[in-house]
Amino acid sequence: MYERHEMLELVVIDGKARGIVVRDMVTGEIESHAADAVILATGGYGNVFYLSTNAKGCNVTATWRAHKKGAAFANPCFTQIHPTCIPVAGEYQSKLTLMSESLRNDGRVWVPKKKEDCSKEPSQIAEEDRDYYLERKYPSYGNLSPRDIASRAAKEACDDGRGVGPGGLGVYLDFADAINRLGKAAIEERYGNLFEMYQRITDEDPYTRPMRIYPAVHYTMGGLWVDYNLMSTIQGLHVLGEANFSDHGANRLGASALMQGLADGYFVIPYTIGDYLANNKLEKVTTEHPEFVAARTAVEERTKKLLSINGSRTVDSFHRELGKIMWDKCGMARDAAGLKEALVQIPRLRAEFWRNVKVPGTGAELNQSLEKAGRVADFLEFGELMCLDALQREESCGGHFRTEYQTEDGEALRNDEKFAYVAAWEYAGEGKPPVLNKEPLEFENVHLSTRSYK
Repeated sequence: MYERHEMLELVVIDGKARGIVVRDMVTGEIESHAADAVILATGGYGNVFYLSTNAKGCNVTATWRAHKKGAAFANPCFTQIHPTCIPVAGEYQSKLTLMSESLRNDGRVWVPKKKEDCSKEPSQIAEEDRDYYLERKYPSYGNLSPRDIASRAAKEACDDGRGVGPGGLGVYLDFADAINRLGKAAIEERYGNLFEMYQRITDEDPYTRPMRIYPAVHYTMGGLWVDYNLMSTIQGLHVLGEANFSDHGANRLGASALMQGLADGYFVIPYTIGDYLANNKLEKVTTEHPEFVAARTAVEERTKKLLSINGSRTVDSFHRELGKIMWDKCGMARDAAGLKEALVQIPRLRAEFWRNVKVPGTGAELNQSLEKAGRVADFLEFGELMCLDALQREESCGGHFRTEYQTEDGEALRNDEKFAYVAAWEYAGEGKPPVLNKEPLEFENVHLSTRSYK
């Protein structure tokens, strides 16, 4: 077990994954590890948006390094936005806090019907002046509508100028009816820890005042392409959990991420990796092999370059700017014009990063600025692929909502005839556009249909 080590390169020998290069995050030492196979279980890439519910250390680097060595990246534009998060409180906030979706079992979501009421205390807004928009738009499911639908509905209300709280980026989640019906003790028994967490963060009492919530990036359905054995397009490179693209399609539902982790880790990989090792004759390699030397040299040179730029902007300032581009142009709702703007802005920002970023300290020590710089450099490449993927998928599907492709009443409009495929992107080399490979989705027993929550 090597704690506090970060993978910075994949080593491929004769077309097979044979090891990794890592950096000891405490001492800064670059180390190489040889193996017969490699398993990546490094999570998702939600922090490309800067603000997300993910831990700050979550990043795309391991999967992106593998992608640039030949692993196809599938459906990167499919991102789940969680509707029940504490809203952004200020410009320099570093992450967002997820409130359990179980709160929507008893809480009612609403905004004022009139824009001029948004600045009022919620207790001063009469019942007839409240818009319980999920109950109104989706009477069959109401406040239990799926995450993508509930998130977009909140965005629409706020875009209409009826959002509450700082910047108008919030909607109310109100427990007054549940408390009147069941009693405060019952609600405290169900949600007491969540209410306490909310009060500590916001200094507002959710027992007497509605919570404020707003959608936030939560889970990424895209990831490295894998087959049923969890092997990527690189022989011997297996990818598990959120790091791969499988199981979720375009819309992660409920606890299916837990299901994927359990299925991949407990029930699939123990058998399939054994099958791979048993059926492949693998020559013994050491970390002295030329491919290991080349990979280690690439990591060292990249580290030196980041430290030598000595510009005037912090890593976080670049990450924050990239996150705003991604959220505005490739977030809950996308359109061709915005995606094309992002595809101009991201390369421009990436060029400035490599010209003007400032990474203090050295590589031979604990240096979190250096860690973040490497991750943001990869996000600046990966964000472009996300936007390309979203631009070519001219439909609305699950977590991918293109405003040009919606029904008359504002629901997602899929195009199964043209887009029923996995978009598996292939790295073509520095400065070259990625290659799109399409894996058709074929449904034999369960046929495609359009869901309705009306």
